[in-house]
Parts: sequence; structure tokens; C-alpha cells
Amino acid sequence: MLVLVAALMLLGVLMGSVAHVPVPVSLAAAALIGVWLLVFAARERHARRSTRRS
Repeated sequence: MLVLVAALMLLGVLMGSVAHVPVPVSLAAAALIGVWLLVFAARERHARRSTRRS
């Protein structure tokens, strides 16, 4: 998952709108997306475990 965030950020720097904003803003956005993905993965894992037990 973190590899996906890094790949998307690299692609954005090379080809997208990320090239037009300062590096700290790009890093903050990448960190925010990474945290969001981690929270989503944790919630999905918890939901799957709780449905198996029922």
C-alpha cells in the first residue's frame, strides 16, 4: 500500500499537477493519503473479522 502511494506521488511529480506545488505540500498530501489508506485497511480488516465471528 505504501508502495502504491510512493508510485502515485512519483507519477504525479513527473506528469501531473503535483509538479506545480511545492515539495512540502506534495509530501504532506502523500502522507495524508497514506494515513487514509491505512485507516481504511484497518477498518476493512476489522469489519471482515467481526462478520466471520457472527
